[in-house]
Amino acid sequence: MESVSERLRARLTGARRRLAESRAWRARAALLVVLLLLLSPTVVSAATDRGTRLGPGTVEQPAENTTYVSVQGFHFKGVGNAKKPARVVAAAGDAQGRQLISGVDNDLPFPARWFYDTDPLPNGNLLVTSTNPGGTVVFSYDPAADEVAWSESFDFHDTHDVDQINGDQLLIANMREYEDGVSNDRILVYDRGNDSVVWEWTFNQHYPNSTEGGFKPDWTHVNDVDKVGDGRYLASPRNFDQVILVNRSTNDIEYQLGSDGNHSRLFEQHNPDFWVDEQGNPTVLVADSENDRVVEFTHEDGSWEEVWSVGGFNWPRDADRLPNGNTLVTDSLNHRAVEITPEGEVVWEFYAAWAPYDSERGAPGSNGPSMAALGESGSHEVTGGAGEGPASQETFPDWLRGSTAGTPVESFGEEVADRYQHITPFLRPVWMSSWALLGVFLAIPLLLGWGIGELVYARRRIAATLRDLAGRGSGSGDRV
Repeated sequence: MESVSERLRARLTGARRRLAESRAWRARAALLVVLLLLLSPTVVSAATDRGTRLGPGTVEQPAENTTYVSVQGFHFKGVGNAKKPARVVAAAGDAQGRQLISGVDNDLPFPARWFYDTDPLPNGNLLVTSTNPGGTVVFSYDPAADEVAWSESFDFHDTHDVDQINGDQLLIANMREYEDGVSNDRILVYDRGNDSVVWEWTFNQHYPNSTEGGFKPDWTHVNDVDKVGDGRYLASPRNFDQVILVNRSTNDIEYQLGSDGNHSRLFEQHNPDFWVDEQGNPTVLVADSENDRVVEFTHEDGSWEEVWSVGGFNWPRDADRLPNGNTLVTDSLNHRAVEITPEGEVVWEFYAAWAPYDSERGAPGSNGPSMAALGESGSHEVTGGAGEGPASQETFPDWLRGSTAGTPVESFGEEVADRYQHITPFLRPVWMSSWALLGVFLAIPLLLGWGIGELVYARRRIAATLRDLAGRGSGSGDRV
């Protein structure tokens, strides 16, 4: 017969078990609430998303001309993402957009997976630079007839810019040319008439091999080259953090803006424009991409001086001065093209997901006055916008910068914010906000920890169940 002490011990053990179960369920409820809070921004983002779209944000006044935008798109291991499509699009004056060419549906007579530089030609066609795993294709596209007028294919591994010059010649920025441990990145002129390279300028003949830490498959990442005068070409070796002007006759570098590793000057820039301003001074307007700004320099008394800048973008990759004195900026990882005033206010905005590369309105490049001629200078931050979409949301990096400003961890907060801002757009669906992605990042380790905790909590029951199953199996074998 069971003694009183045994009954008391059994009751005490049961009470302890019930208390432990009650605590476990309270902990589970608390974890569930935290998970729901972390994932609620994702639910809100999904419910309010209007899809991968082309269309207007802020439009204070319609633009006079069509704005053409090349959208790089996103591919992973050769598979295109339909929600992050590569395409060439057109925005009307009111920023209503339409797709001209698709890299997802491959509606061209040749493979074209990514789109980069897109320049309006005098005859109304667009000169489009595209790449695919097999090489580079540049083609003239007629928007009115929706057809390719002509195309040229090259076995160049990667090319982000090709310009038509001197009638029927192509000026090409050829990057990622790497063989037997040597980089042969170059700029060159190809003559379509006689199918030959008539001039080339190879970077390893003008820079020490130790530049950018030494030769590597993507040594210069020369992403742009423009003809800026008779036999004078402006090039952008992005990984060298500099813009250079090369004289074709002498092969000398006439001007060099920036230097390798000096990120306070330029940091992996894109698509610089060069012109001589109203005072006769050489001027460069450039998208200073990794510094998240657009910036203008002027060359006076033998040196380059920063005149004007607007920050607050997310990896801008093109900036063109318009005739009205405003600047057209391709704000790549905010998935938009914007026209800003000299003070940085958005007055025209066009959304074009995913990761637009180049925006052009009117003749290619910059066709407006310098900031010096406008009497403008100083550093500004971009303001305005439609108040919707990723470009207008307060993001986790914004909060982190604000929270750590003026504290001992300010530089650490700035570094984490920059990395988060530049990397996460490649992971985040277009419809998902920055806060929603942060919630997912925090929810994943919480779920893993919860799962491990449940295994530890139930370890005795799991072990007993395994022993029981093993015993049954052994008993079954004895009966055979």
